[in-house]
Amino acid sequence: MGTMPRMTTISLEGRTLAVCSLLAVGGALLGIVLARYVADGVLAALIAALIVLPVTTLVVRKFMAPVSRHLRALVDGVSSLRDGDFSVSLAVTRSDELGELASVYNSVGDILRTERQNLYQRELLLDTVIQSSPQSLVLTDIVGHVLYANTAARKRFHRGRRMEGLLFNEVLEHAPPGLREAATAERDGLYTVEEEGEEAEILHVTRNHFTLNTREHRLYQFRSLTRELTRQELQTWKKVIRVISHELNNSLAPISSLAHSGRLAVQAQRHDLLDDIFVTIEERSARLKQFLENYARFAKLPQPRKTDIQWPAFLARLRRTVPYAPIGAPPAVAAHFDAAQIEQVLINLLKNAHESGGPAEAVELEVRGAAEPGSGDQVLIRVLDRGPGMSDTVLASALLPFYSTKPDGTGLGLTLCREIVEAHGGRVALANRAGGGLEVRLWLPGAARSVAV
Repeated sequence: MGTMPRMTTISLEGRTLAVCSLLAVGGALLGIVLARYVADGVLAALIAALIVLPVTTLVVRKFMAPVSRHLRALVDGVSSLRDGDFSVSLAVTRSDELGELASVYNSVGDILRTERQNLYQRELLLDTVIQSSPQSLVLTDIVGHVLYANTAARKRFHRGRRMEGLLFNEVLEHAPPGLREAATAERDGLYTVEEEGEEAEILHVTRNHFTLNTREHRLYQFRSLTRELTRQELQTWKKVIRVISHELNNSLAPISSLAHSGRLAVQAQRHDLLDDIFVTIEERSARLKQFLENYARFAKLPQPRKTDIQWPAFLARLRRTVPYAPIGAPPAVAAHFDAAQIEQVLINLLKNAHESGGPAEAVELEVRGAAEPGSGDQVLIRVLDRGPGMSDTVLASALLPFYSTKPDGTGLGLTLCREIVEAHGGRVALANRAGGGLEVRLWLPGAARSVAV
């Protein structure tokens, strides 16, 4: 902003000095005049004082009246600024410092009004963007009261109704168990949410803590990855088809060539060459069979054959296969699942934990009842390690088929685990741990909630 032009022609100080000087001169002249007519000098001074004091009071009050009005107007204007009302302007009728101050006040008011209008427009734009965002955003205070929720969040958690003022935990009581777990887990990660009659949805949940106006707030973001994963899965399957086609061509072409060579050898009576030809064909066929079986094993996952499983014996057998540190005692109630499939899931997860780069003794496994409202007799299985965890990019793609960060990985491990758990009627969640490491959670229905297959 440029420098305000000075409007002062006669300063307030100069005007005050002029009035005081005139009053002093007038009082002196009056004293001189009275001294000529009154012999007593004290009496003359007293008479002059009695005349000058009322006149001085009247002149000072008349001189200060407009100054007081301008000061009161400035006080009222500043009070309006303090209360957030920038609409008050002052009429500039003076050419002294008070007039200059009123002009500066008006300029400040214009700037604040413009800034408020710009801020309002930016807030309106930001609110429009947030409201139209497909991500569900929920802002709460430290106690858990909802301060803000966008349209997607209201649809996801409260059937489109307003949530402001409600406790977020009370709103979550009516949400599916997977969604409730995702919102209350206090860690970022991937969570599987399944509502009755609908397909499972993969959510990427993040939480941010920040201070606003000296008060702690929490911002929850729920981003659905289902559509993105479906699109990426489609691209992945196209890539797999190309890989299989390439491998088939690479294997069938030599087999066809060897068969032709064998026919020529028979015609030429070179039976000594047939043995090498048949061995080569057999080896090439075996490698092709093994290659196709690796993909067929994922594509043709058998339905689980559920039986009652005692946890102590199951976990003891698992620990002999892959070592881990147990957390707590396993449930005493028998579970109901396909032992071979769930054992394969836990072997994959424990091996991944050992290969994460963390200490072997930090690989832990816990089995307990799921302590969440409405979970029934669900069982929660936690596999934990102290490796570096996963970046957001890896975490978002971890459940994709054939996605792997290992040079020799097939990318089927976590995807196969997810398929097996969901075939049992359960769900999977991945999250980075505080202090480093990864936590994989599996929820399995208990015997009372087992799904018939």
